[in-house]
Amino acid sequence: MSEKIGARLSALRALMEKKEIDAYLIPTDDFHASEYVGDFFKCREYITGFTGSAGTAVVLRDMAGLWTDGRYFIQAEQQLSGSGVTLFKMGEPDVPTVQEFLEKNLTGGQCLGFDGRTVSAKEAAEFGRELGAKGVRIDDAEDLVGEIWVDRPALPCEPVIELGVEWSGRTRAEKCAQVRKAMQEKGAEVFLLTSLDDIAWLLNIRGADIHCNPVVLSYLAMTQQEILLFANEKAFSEEVRRALEADGVSLRPYDEVYAYAASIGRMTDSEAYAEATGQAPPDTSCIVEKIGTAGEGSAENARSAKPGRKVLLCRAKVNSRLVSSIPEGVEILDEENPTLLPKAIKNPTEVANERAAHVKDGVALTKFIYWLKMNVGKLPMTELSAEEQLYKLRASQEHFRGNSFDPILSYGPHAAIVHYSATPETDVPIEPKGLLLADTGGQYLEGTTDVTRTIVMGPLTDEEKKYFTAVLRGMLNLADVKFLQGCTGRNFDYVAREPLWRMGDDFNHGTGHGVGYFLNVHESPNGFRWKHVPERNDDVAFEEGMITSDEPGYYAEGKFGIRHENLIVCKKAEKTAAGQFLCFEHLTMAPFDLAGIVPEQMTQRERELLNAYHAKVYETIAPHLEPEERAWLAGATRAI
Repeated sequence: MSEKIGARLSALRALMEKKEIDAYLIPTDDFHASEYVGDFFKCREYITGFTGSAGTAVVLRDMAGLWTDGRYFIQAEQQLSGSGVTLFKMGEPDVPTVQEFLEKNLTGGQCLGFDGRTVSAKEAAEFGRELGAKGVRIDDAEDLVGEIWVDRPALPCEPVIELGVEWSGRTRAEKCAQVRKAMQEKGAEVFLLTSLDDIAWLLNIRGADIHCNPVVLSYLAMTQQEILLFANEKAFSEEVRRALEADGVSLRPYDEVYAYAASIGRMTDSEAYAEATGQAPPDTSCIVEKIGTAGEGSAENARSAKPGRKVLLCRAKVNSRLVSSIPEGVEILDEENPTLLPKAIKNPTEVANERAAHVKDGVALTKFIYWLKMNVGKLPMTELSAEEQLYKLRASQEHFRGNSFDPILSYGPHAAIVHYSATPETDVPIEPKGLLLADTGGQYLEGTTDVTRTIVMGPLTDEEKKYFTAVLRGMLNLADVKFLQGCTGRNFDYVAREPLWRMGDDFNHGTGHGVGYFLNVHESPNGFRWKHVPERNDDVAFEEGMITSDEPGYYAEGKFGIRHENLIVCKKAEKTAAGQFLCFEHLTMAPFDLAGIVPEQMTQRERELLNAYHAKVYETIAPHLEPEERAWLAGATRAI
């Protein structure tokens, strides 16, 4: 692999020299700021060999660097070895940010290049402001990796399904009316939405254009009169197309969104839009003629728009090429998408469905743990074969739609790699000793699951038991908090870390993240972390209906890894003179392995919390098991 990476870097540098680009930026993003991306968009992986879901590459004429976070330090070190790409551990002392690195290494007269479709308008503006002050030129029109990637996969185009109101709880028309009301309040005539999970949620559609994420590759433009969905029309059946049209949603070609953006505010006659694009004119005075080729900086495209036009969008999520296509004179209202909170706050139907999804998922996971316990040391099993067994058990559940992320089945030292994913090259046998970490999840019509269990496969060391217990204590205590409305995840992240911090230890990842409804397994704004991360909107307060993961961990490099994770839903507690109180309810239903616990290290309250949870697990899951499985679960959930 290192030879391939070296050849690709050489080809890229030759192209950079030809186009007079001194540094080339390659983010993980697709054209929609997605966390996970389809194969077509994996330029950073192609050029560095690093397969993690987060990271940014920078290639200079004489060196290359890869920036990633603590979840991937070990993985990145292994995958970058011998590649000629230097690892920059984000957040570590004396490690510069990408911005700081570029400011230090580029001088006046040099050029930073990137594909503006894969960099947000906010980030591009920051590069332009800081580097421009040094006289560094920015070229955002170059997809250089695409030019050297001869066997690049095609853009995804998977079939689109409509999610009925029995699953979504609210109709498409109701959601769109809510967004249009927000537009009115802000004085916006056009709303541009490009984040794929927001579009899927708003229109009650689901697809499969990103592995494990049921989204549709698309852009959306909304006015008070019409909604334009820019997507590959081949992905839509006639039935789905008619249903969308009935609610005023018109399909347009995927790439036409740039022409649309370039036309905003130029004239009031929608006939010109139809003439330029060959499409039927939408019923809105904000759509105007297509002039030139969007994003190429033609003289015509530089014409000013008529004054008074306002476009609502989020610069942190809309790519810079699209924003730069909007004519001068159009006022951009840079605000968070009005879909963010309604999507995160699950309605009663969604919460009820999620409970049902977690029963199904709990049955599959409990059967899996039983299978492991009964067969380790008797049947041949490896990380990959165990992964296949769990998938079969989930797939047997009604309405299962696939994994919600690539499963993490990591045995022994592999579990110390936070986001390890077994491959045929790394796959190892599971033996009747030590710990197996299983971080997995499923997609169901009833919702999305994400659960981690660290399973005792045989004898443990005292050190393993100590940390197994400490991590579980933190997980249970966080799920047990009661708090006043207005609190954010930063208010009580400490609760989960306290047992480890008391021991002088920690884990290098967030404690929890929001989870979508039959959507992305990572969803903002709710989450648990003690560090302030502005781009994650972590100053947003918890609300009833938000679903969040609770997943502290501990990782001893080269030895073992432990993580315990449940999904919890926020709900109202009592209201007093002090205000409205909120609390959490466990959604995940699966046993924690009592063989790893040292009860004497737990407080009385912590033991009560575990016993109450296990009693609920048995009550919920046992009716769906075979007799021998049920008998085993009774012992696995016994009170301590």
